[in-house]
Amino acid sequence: MIRKMLVPLLLVGLVAVVTAQQPQQPQQLTVWAPHTITPEKIDDAINARIRTEGLERSKVMWIEHYLTDVYGPRPTGSPNHKAAADWAVSTMTSWGMKNAHLEPWDWGHPGWLPERASGFITSPVKANIKFEVVPWTPSTKGTVTGQVVALKIPTNPTEAELNTYLASVASKVKGGIVMAGAWQYVPVDFNPPQKRATDESVKARYAPPDPNAAANGGRGGRGGGGNRGAAPAAVDPGRLTAQQVTQRLNQFYKDNPPALRLQDGNRAHGIIVAQNQAGQSYDEAGQIPAVILRNEDYGRIWRIMEDGTPVTVEFNIVNHYYPEGKTSYNTIGEIPGTDKADEVVMLGGHLDSWASATGATDNAIGCAIMMEAARILQAIGAKPRRTIRVALWSGEEEGLLGSLAYVKQHFGTAEAPKQPEYSKFDGYWNIDTGTGRIRGASIFGPAEAGVIIAQFLKPFEEFGVFGAGTTNSRATGGTDSTSFNNAGLPGIGGSQDSIEYNSHTHHTDLDTYERIIPEDVMRNAIVTASLVYHIANRDKMLPRFSADEMPAPPAPRGGAPTPTPATRGRGGR
Repeated sequence: MIRKMLVPLLLVGLVAVVTAQQPQQPQQLTVWAPHTITPEKIDDAINARIRTEGLERSKVMWIEHYLTDVYGPRPTGSPNHKAAADWAVSTMTSWGMKNAHLEPWDWGHPGWLPERASGFITSPVKANIKFEVVPWTPSTKGTVTGQVVALKIPTNPTEAELNTYLASVASKVKGGIVMAGAWQYVPVDFNPPQKRATDESVKARYAPPDPNAAANGGRGGRGGGGNRGAAPAAVDPGRLTAQQVTQRLNQFYKDNPPALRLQDGNRAHGIIVAQNQAGQSYDEAGQIPAVILRNEDYGRIWRIMEDGTPVTVEFNIVNHYYPEGKTSYNTIGEIPGTDKADEVVMLGGHLDSWASATGATDNAIGCAIMMEAARILQAIGAKPRRTIRVALWSGEEEGLLGSLAYVKQHFGTAEAPKQPEYSKFDGYWNIDTGTGRIRGASIFGPAEAGVIIAQFLKPFEEFGVFGAGTTNSRATGGTDSTSFNNAGLPGIGGSQDSIEYNSHTHHTDLDTYERIIPEDVMRNAIVTASLVYHIANRDKMLPRFSADEMPAPPAPRGGAPTPTPATRGRGGR
C-alpha cells in the first residue's frame, strides 16, 4: 500500500517543482515515515537530448568491440590491459574530455597472458581436448606426454588418512600428468535461472521499507554485506575441512611437482570457469602448469580409466609472465565542472579481466557504458556543475585492488579522511553485472540518499528501472563500489537483469562480444549519463551518514586488513 502511494506522490512532487515558475518554497514530500524530502529537479530537456544521442548515435558497441576483440583479454598487469587503458585515454581525449591519464598503483606481481595451448588424448582413442589454462600458471616444458594419474582424494579425511594416501601416490605425481580429483557429474538443469526479472518483482524489491520493521544490514542492490545465510555446519575436529585439504594438496604439489595438473571444469555444455584457484599465488616461483578441462572431456578420461584402461595424453602450453606488470594502472578521464568544479562525481567499471575469453560481460561492457555515458554528455554540450570523472579500474578480479588503492590515495577513510578531497567527493556509480538492463540501484548512505537516486532513475521506468535502496555495510567484495563504501563514501551499485551472466559468461570461456545485448547497454548508457549529470547538478551533495551515524568498518580478518577476493555469486554479482 505504501508503494502504491509512493509513485504518484513522487510524480506529483516532481511536476510541481519542475513546472512551477513563480518563486515558492519547494514542496515537502513524505515518501515514507519518518522521511520527508524535497523533490529533486529533473531536467527533462537534458534527458531528451541524452536519449536522442544515446539511441541514434550510440558508440557503446564500437567501444565494446575495441575493448574485447582488439584488446581482450585484459588480465591485470598484462600488455593487453595497458594497451586497452592507453586506447581509452586517447579515445576520451578525442571526445574533448580533459585530464585523461593513467594512474599507477603498485600491484607487486607480474602480469600474465596465455599464448598458445594444445591438448589431445593419444590412447586408447585419439581426440582433441577442450580446455583453458589456469591463470598465472607457467608453460609446460615443451610437449609433455604420458599416462594420466587419477587422484582419488579421501573424503573428509583425518590428517593421518590424507598423509598416508598422498605418500602412496607421490612417486606417480612427481613429473606426471595428474587429474586433481574425481570427475563431477553435472545433471541437466530443468529449472534454469530467469534471464530477466519481472517488472512486478523489481517493483517489490524497491518498495519502501516498513518503518516498524526491525533494522537490518541494508537493503537493495549490491554490497549489502552483513551476515548472510545460516552458520556453517559443525566440523568434526578430528577431520580436515575442505580448505585444509586444499592447503595440504597445494603443498603436496609443490613438494612433488607434476608436469601438468588437470582440473575438472565442473560445468555443463563445455563452459569452463577459468580464474585463480584457492591458495594460488600470482608469482611464477613455485607454480605448476595447470589446465581446466571441460567437464565432458574430464569425465570421458575418468570413466575410461575407471574401466581399468590407461589413458595417455599430450599437451603443449606456452604462457608468458610480464615483470613490468608489477605496476598496474587505473584509467581516468574528466568532464570539468563549472561553479562546483572542485567537487567530484565518479562513474566506473573494471577494465581488467580473466583470460579464457575477451572479458566482454565482465567487465568491458561496464567500462564501455561509462565511456559512452561521458561521450553522450560531451556530445550534447552538457555543462555539469561538478566535475564528472570516469574511472576504469584494474586489479578488480584479484580483490578490488585498483579501486582500493585509488580511494586510499585520494580520499582516505571516514576515520582518517584526506581533506579536502574526502569532503568534496559526491558519489560513485558502478556497473559490473554484464549486459542486462539496469533495474535499480543501491547506495551506501542514509535513506534520504536512496530516495534521491530513485527520483533520478524514475524518468526511465519504461526501460524497466524501478527504484533504489540503501546499504549500511562497509564490507568490501563483489565490485568496486564497495571500495567507496568501505571508506564511508557513497558508492552506488547498479542492479541488473542477470541474462546469462552467472549461468554462462562470468569468468568463463564464453565471455565474448556476442553475449552483449545492444539495446540493453545503449539504454544503460542513457540511464548512466542522466544519473551522473543530475547528481553533479544538485545544489547539495548526496546525503551521507553523519559522523555519529557512520557504520563501523568491518573487523580485519586475522590482523591486518586485506581486501576480500572478488568472488561472485551475485544474483547480480
